[in-house]
Amino acid sequence: MFTKTTIALSVVLSAGLAFTASAETVIKVGHGAAEAFHMHRAMQKFEELVEAGSDGEIDVQLFPSSQMGPDREMIEGVQTGVLEMAVPPSSFFAGWDPAFAVVELPYMYPSKDVAWDVLQGEAGDSMLSRVEQQGLKGLGWLELGVRNVTNNVRPIETPEDLEGVKLRTMKVPAHVATFETLGANPTPMNFGEVYSALQQGVIDGQENPLAIITSQRFYEVQKYLTTTGHVFAVYMPVMSQFFWDSLSDEHKELVMSSMAEARDYQAELIASEDAAQLEEIRNAGVEVLELTSEQRQAFADKTEEVRLQYRDEVGAEAYDAWVAAVAAASGN
Repeated sequence: MFTKTTIALSVVLSAGLAFTASAETVIKVGHGAAEAFHMHRAMQKFEELVEAGSDGEIDVQLFPSSQMGPDREMIEGVQTGVLEMAVPPSSFFAGWDPAFAVVELPYMYPSKDVAWDVLQGEAGDSMLSRVEQQGLKGLGWLELGVRNVTNNVRPIETPEDLEGVKLRTMKVPAHVATFETLGANPTPMNFGEVYSALQQGVIDGQENPLAIITSQRFYEVQKYLTTTGHVFAVYMPVMSQFFWDSLSDEHKELVMSSMAEARDYQAELIASEDAAQLEEIRNAGVEVLELTSEQRQAFADKTEEVRLQYRDEVGAEAYDAWVAAVAAASGN
């Protein structure tokens, strides 16, 4: 019996045959984002840099929009070497190693700049190296986004304003625990069902980065948006360790430098688009509340118990090292 993943992978493998004559090495890359999303455009930059830098010796083939199956199945495909590379959200790796849960705990970072200092520093490198135990090579980090709340009940200015709001969340235990602590009624739901559930009043609101709120047109069925910035989420590009080991030192260096440059390119895209997306949401008639640092701190204080609760799950050593890195990057 053929599974969806088997069929998807066989299609990709067949597609790759057409390129083997012109390129010595083919890197097939799967991810779940849409082609318009900034992460995919960053990966197009990666493709361009690797192919140009290798003088055509490497052919990078991108397969967006879950063409290779769900994120977990793509990770497993990379682990077994069926797929050379995938770009899943970092939260999926917590299924193999609980330490990865620390990356996306609520209000872990006072700002995006601090988050990037940690991710691109010694703590982030140490976290990347942990996937080597899973047969993977971590290539760096790409932004998924800063998650914000929209809803149809009331403007959210304080944690108390979330009381009783039925809010769609991802099926991530830490996210559910966060909104339970804030008094909301978190409702995990498949992403594809969110728009109609908002439209029909099955749920009151949802939480996502601005790029997703606009690309999915959630602003058509929501009255209020608050820049809660409760979770900073990232992707972690990974390559098959076996495939990585087969690359020359020159090509390994090219892959790493191209990924770093792709991340910088993505940061430029996001910086240029965030303001426009916020304006698009406003123009649709949504009331936008941008929290002050003091208002945001009230949400952070309220969710401290969630972060501490995960210290045992993450592991004290990994958790404390990450928190120390955040403090150092914050100048504390």
